[in-house]
Amino acid sequence: MSRPRFLGGSFVFDITVLGELLIDFTEQGETESGITLFARNPGGAVANVAVAAAKQGARCSFIGKVGADLHGKFLRETLERNGVDTRALRVTRDAFTTLAFVALDHGERSFAFARNPGADTLLAPDELDDTLLQNTRVLHIGSLSLTDEPSRTATLRAIAVAKSAGAIISYDPNYRAPLWKNEADARLQMRSLLPYVDVMKLSEEECELLTDSKSPDVAARHLWRLGAQCVVVTLGARGALFCFRGKTAEVPGFLVEVVDTTGAGDAFWGGFLAGLLQTPPQTLAEMAALVRRGNAVAALCVGKSGGIPAMPEQFEVDALLQDGQSSLFF
Repeated sequence: MSRPRFLGGSFVFDITVLGELLIDFTEQGETESGITLFARNPGGAVANVAVAAAKQGARCSFIGKVGADLHGKFLRETLERNGVDTRALRVTRDAFTTLAFVALDHGERSFAFARNPGADTLLAPDELDDTLLQNTRVLHIGSLSLTDEPSRTATLRAIAVAKSAGAIISYDPNYRAPLWKNEADARLQMRSLLPYVDVMKLSEEECELLTDSKSPDVAARHLWRLGAQCVVVTLGARGALFCFRGKTAEVPGFLVEVVDTTGAGDAFWGGFLAGLLQTPPQTLAEMAALVRRGNAVAALCVGKSGGIPAMPEQFEVDALLQDGQSSLFF
């Protein structure tokens, strides 16, 4: 299978993301009477990636749908305030903006969703901005837009339009069990995108879902053989593993105090994609440097609460990279 080159040239956007934009209600302590408090944080995996990349200097845009409600308005304003273009963000009165409730236990998360349906699942194929899709260097997608129609068909059409125009297709499956009918359906739909993918990130826990192997090394090599130009598996405390040009290597992360892991993987991938477009890698060493940059973005993210609000600025990432003290990812 032929592999596309990382794009140069002049494009309106560096990275366009398509998928969920939602509210993360994250545990924030208790009242004096013991009632749990939740903080409203803007989030959604692909939206997190867009903001993370924008803060690292990439020109980013968002494609998706929110409700005609106060949360939808807040989310649009948040993206725009963080430098992400929202011309392709649609609004519906047929469903409420999707809500996620995030419980934290020593920084680790469990989820509950208000999405039956959520506005993000109602993005229709005829609502896509083809001009935008034809003028972006990267189209980044997750799997949550595949859980329901019409967003599933819209996702597949967006991939076709962007890929035919020469865009790199980026993929992070971002498995969330409560949003799928069952695991078998998740496996089927998540794997359906693999033939179109040029670069992808997955967690260690997602390896078996995507490849039937629990081994990050085996999974990364398998996905590379299917056609992905670069595959990265995040490994928790051990850092991240990548497969590039058929070779695999691990890159350690950074020792940080964990506050909240929400958005860590998205931060990693936003930093990685921004670096990828700034300095297209030719060697394993250059790819390792991009993975290390992703590790730095993620390390700074987990030191704060929330998804989008925790995404670091470029000067913070540069400072951490210059310090050179790598040890743990998150």
